[in-house]
Amino acid sequence: MPQYTLRQPLDPDSVFLPESPSQTAGPYVHIGLALNVAGLPERDHEIANVMAGTNAEGQRIHLRGLVLDGNDIPVDDVLVETWQADANGRYVTDFSFDNAFNSFGRAAPGMGVDQDGWWSFTTLKPGRLPHPDGPEMAPHINLMIFARGINIHLHTRMVFDDEGEANATCPFLSRVPAERRPTLIAKRVEDSENGEPVYEFVIRLQGRDETVFFDF
Repeated sequence: MPQYTLRQPLDPDSVFLPESPSQTAGPYVHIGLALNVAGLPERDHEIANVMAGTNAEGQRIHLRGLVLDGNDIPVDDVLVETWQADANGRYVTDFSFDNAFNSFGRAAPGMGVDQDGWWSFTTLKPGRLPHPDGPEMAPHINLMIFARGINIHLHTRMVFDDEGEANATCPFLSRVPAERRPTLIAKRVEDSENGEPVYEFVIRLQGRDETVFFDF
């Protein structure tokens, strides 16, 4: 298991934050990994944002997300990759386009969401996984963020606001300072798609409410 450490945020009161220079991970990343977003013909098979089919075992959910820069402006050229367990707390390592569920997915704004900057996944509510230093971890989804101004992709982890008891006893989440844990919590919203729960998760790259990112 990777050993994660918290990446320390910048203090907006004491550090001047100039505009980050653009890097090649900006719009160019879509050319190879999100062809339809880049306006290019798709291949016969693409790793996309639907990780769970209708016959997948477990609770299908829909995740909507937004990445904001330091000025709270949506980053519309972001690419997000996810890695998560299935409903039984197991990772599916044998990726196949024929699988009912795959642990790995990829999304970008413009893939099934019309709102500016929003991306989405159709996946499963993950089960709990063991942790070597204590009880089981809370259900979670790992995310990697690629975007303009980011030379090395960012890692974060998302938990669910309706898993309060599991979050409270999670040995991984307990290592995050209490005042910063809310940045890792996805909120269940009133909307639903075909009777399936919908969660929203906002990632902030900078500022007072910067999302917790991890180095490993």
